[in-house]
Amino acid sequence: MASKLVIVESPSKSKTIEKYLGSDYQVLSSKGHIRDLATSGKGGLGIDVENGFVPTYIDSKDKKDVIKELKKASKGKEVFLATDPDREGEAISWHLMQVLELDKDNKNRIVFNEVTKDAVTNALENPRQIDFDLVSSQETRRMLDRIIGFKLSSLLKSKIKSQSAGRVQSVALKLICERQKEIDAFIPEEYYTIEALFNHDKIDFEASLAKFKNKKIELKTSEEAQEVLDALSKDFLIKSIKEKSSSIKPKLAFITSTLQQEAYSKLGFNSKKTMRIAQALYEGIDLKDETVGLITYMRTDSNRLNDTFVQNTFSYIEETYGKEYIGSYAFSKSKGNVQDAHEGIRPTSITMSPDSIKKYLSADQFKLYELIYARTLASLMKPAKKNSTTIILENNNYDFNANGSVLTFDGYKKVYEKFESASEKKLPVLQENTNLQAKSIDKNQHFTKGPAAYTESSLIKELEELKIGRPSTYSAIIETLKLRKYVNYEEKKFIPTEQGILTNEELTKFFSEIINVSYTAQMEEELDEISQGELESLKVLTEFYQKFEPLLENAKENMEKIPPKPTGEKCPECGHDLVYRQGRYGEFIACSNYPECKYIKKEEKKVEYTGENCPQCGSPMVKRYSAKTKSEFEGCSNFPKCRYIKPTPDEIVPDEKCPTCQKEVVIRQGRYGKFKCCIDYPKCKTIIKD
Repeated sequence: MASKLVIVESPSKSKTIEKYLGSDYQVLSSKGHIRDLATSGKGGLGIDVENGFVPTYIDSKDKKDVIKELKKASKGKEVFLATDPDREGEAISWHLMQVLELDKDNKNRIVFNEVTKDAVTNALENPRQIDFDLVSSQETRRMLDRIIGFKLSSLLKSKIKSQSAGRVQSVALKLICERQKEIDAFIPEEYYTIEALFNHDKIDFEASLAKFKNKKIELKTSEEAQEVLDALSKDFLIKSIKEKSSSIKPKLAFITSTLQQEAYSKLGFNSKKTMRIAQALYEGIDLKDETVGLITYMRTDSNRLNDTFVQNTFSYIEETYGKEYIGSYAFSKSKGNVQDAHEGIRPTSITMSPDSIKKYLSADQFKLYELIYARTLASLMKPAKKNSTTIILENNNYDFNANGSVLTFDGYKKVYEKFESASEKKLPVLQENTNLQAKSIDKNQHFTKGPAAYTESSLIKELEELKIGRPSTYSAIIETLKLRKYVNYEEKKFIPTEQGILTNEELTKFFSEIINVSYTAQMEEELDEISQGELESLKVLTEFYQKFEPLLENAKENMEKIPPKPTGEKCPECGHDLVYRQGRYGEFIACSNYPECKYIKKEEKKVEYTGENCPQCGSPMVKRYSAKTKSEFEGCSNFPKCRYIKPTPDEIVPDEKCPTCQKEVVIRQGRYGKFKCCIDYPKCKTIIKD
């Protein structure tokens, strides 16, 4: 009978850890947060603003069974709280402490940055008390988000029919809208370049016009470019040859934001997919004889690496590549809103090469692990070295530049070259003050390019550089903007919708003091100061509310309300116009005389066929909308007799087949959580234990 209970956040992590510990330990999962702010009290905030911002918490409805199980399991046992090593994890441990009535002075909080046997057992040997400064920081952030989210969202819904607003979400929308304004206002300008093509010792190379009589030259028109062409001959003088050596440093180990950016640009993974795969790699993968967490915690702002790992990696580099490839260890020192509580994202063991465990990973898991492994290994290797050559060729006082570079030592590129584009460009060996004849000289038309629309990668990079939000929240912010239909994601670019532009305009007009880059970044700094015990939560909340409340009252009074759009029909009950209204489940038609007249037109549901047939019963497939998940899906038109739902690409488990019928395996959402099953479930009733 176990005498000790360890509580983690995720079920898969609990299974991994339970294998590390003896029979004396029971490991259970809280399945994330077990409590949240109530929706009672003034304004439904769950916060007593007038009496010092006192929060009221209630047990989450979907966690009642989890709480019951944890209470029962904790009786008479020593309890260790092993939630994730960040603010949210610390807050979950605090809520567990309160719900399970644990002594707040006990050292029962354990933290580990990687799910390995050594890390877990070491954490159990070194428990600490809950860090109430971290908890206060998370609680302050949650209350700020609740106040802004509830009050602003309610205002926008009533005035302009927008679905939501948020402290960070609205600033991200502002960035996208402002970038679109720049794009729309940009007027391309024509310009020309002139290139000369040469061949020497069977090597082709180009030189571009740079100067005329030692002054930089710009060609705005075709006529100007032709005038230069007419002044040139095919004979060029090699005026000078300059060579220099330089180093190319490897990039530092990944943090959350750089992992999301690199996975997007190199693997084509969106941020949501990247974090989902990273979570699985962190929580544990079944290898031949054991279950091991393959990477360290994937929500981090620090690229610091543990000393033992660094030394082990140096030894591995020497044994595998040679002593000359051993680099140096560097990391970005903490500044601003960087949380340095744990390491960068790295493999838990450098000896666990991607190829050695490939057969245990799905295709996408292997790709992401390979990227993390290569980046970490490269960060501790020697810089690459290159020789760069610049040749200046003269023709009738016009100077042309030819540039080339050759790698002289591959260094870190030996392991990271796959993820970096090649930059070598070889030039032939030439002599100064000798002549060279061009094969051709051409003018080329170009147009200046305006600012580019944000991609997921560039938006995440911008948010990080501006110190807005947390890398761990970027994925959720992006998904919310899409879900609220504030942006469309077209050709991998964010384009604001009319509703998104309207929302940003109204927020800018009435809330520019708090919905802006500098204020949002300042708020992140203040949350950090609270987490370090340097600032009081009450001070931050009070100052914010004193700024926010007058802005809200002004907006309530002066923001123009957009009237509902008439349908052109009359209400059959009172004769007033029928209008389109927006409800929690979408658009509907109702009387404009509401609340005096509560008439709602019952409309036949429009059925949108997909053009496919159900693979289970042969009926046509249709598009449906889930009120629970607030998303569209494709299902059988023969529902409820046939309950087939077409899986999305993210739901399909790569490289896995149903052991019964050999069809694809998918992840489904059931009443008790997610589970793996045959794509033909429930026709094929195979459920795969995971």
